[in-house]
Amino acid sequence: MNPEPTVPAPTPRAPTPPPDAGSQALEEALRSSFAIVRVVLLVLVVVFAFSGMFTVGPQEKAIKLRFGRPVGEGEKALLGAGWHWAMPYPIDEVVKIPITEIQTVESTTGWYATTKAQEAAGTEPPAGPSLNPTVDGYTLTSDGNIMHARATLRYRIEDPVRYVFGFVNASNRVQDALDNALLHAATQFKVDDALTRERSAFEEAVRRRATEVLAQANLGITIDQCVVESRAPRQVKDDFDKVLKAEVARSQKLNEARSYENRVTNQASADAKSLVDSAETDRKNLVEGLRGEAARFNDLLPKYRANPALLVEQRVNETIGRTFTNVQDKLYLPAGSLRYLILNKEWPKPKSETPGQP
Repeated sequence: MNPEPTVPAPTPRAPTPPPDAGSQALEEALRSSFAIVRVVLLVLVVVFAFSGMFTVGPQEKAIKLRFGRPVGEGEKALLGAGWHWAMPYPIDEVVKIPITEIQTVESTTGWYATTKAQEAAGTEPPAGPSLNPTVDGYTLTSDGNIMHARATLRYRIEDPVRYVFGFVNASNRVQDALDNALLHAATQFKVDDALTRERSAFEEAVRRRATEVLAQANLGITIDQCVVESRAPRQVKDDFDKVLKAEVARSQKLNEARSYENRVTNQASADAKSLVDSAETDRKNLVEGLRGEAARFNDLLPKYRANPALLVEQRVNETIGRTFTNVQDKLYLPAGSLRYLILNKEWPKPKSETPGQP
């Protein structure tokens, strides 16, 4: 028989020494640090989540871009008024568009060098002996003259998606269109017309040209107002002022002449109408009288045909009666050259020359 293997007796373990104070302090510090890290991570997650919250005003639309591309298509890409959430930048980017606010763009060509502060204070830089093309803008007119002109365009955004994504900077495109319209319209007018007589027509031409160019660009905007200001070159301002005064005097004389013309023509028309009305009245009276005479003649004609002598005698007697109405006695003589002798009974008494005496 084989002998059973002998199991060695277990070696007694050495007793574990109690942990020292440094190890316990390190363990507690690590445990606290991990707790703080968890709290910090939780706070960062909350901050990360809420940092993407944003609001859109009642007069705005917003578009959320994720890595540069809009989230959604067409109208679905537009965010209305209220609270919205987006991933923090640079993942998401929010572009807000004022859809009802009036946007303003000013032309950058055609005006002499000045600053906003000077314009606000009502001052201008000195004109200098001559116009400097490097700093002073100007426009050419149809008669070969130059003038200063600038335009201010006010518009509203109708299609925010087209306005934001159609061009890199749509407002710059609007400004380019306004500059083009200003220069183009100036070539359609003479300098005197653009500065005095046809300023409103010049302004309308700028607006019409800007509307055409922007319609071709399809920016998704609507023009509300276009205001144009034009001035003569400052170096020759006095000469233009003299021309303007002469134009004003000419207009005044023309207005006076037109006023006098209107008075004379109105008076002549009134006089002519009065004469025509008077002549018409006389015509009607004459026609009515002739109609009455004709009616009476037609009534007497049958009687005359029946007994002409009797009718003539009656007519003569009626005529004598009307003629000598106040004669007291009428003596009828036999027919002859003298048919009637009419006398009063008494001779008229002579009038006394002395007042109060018969």
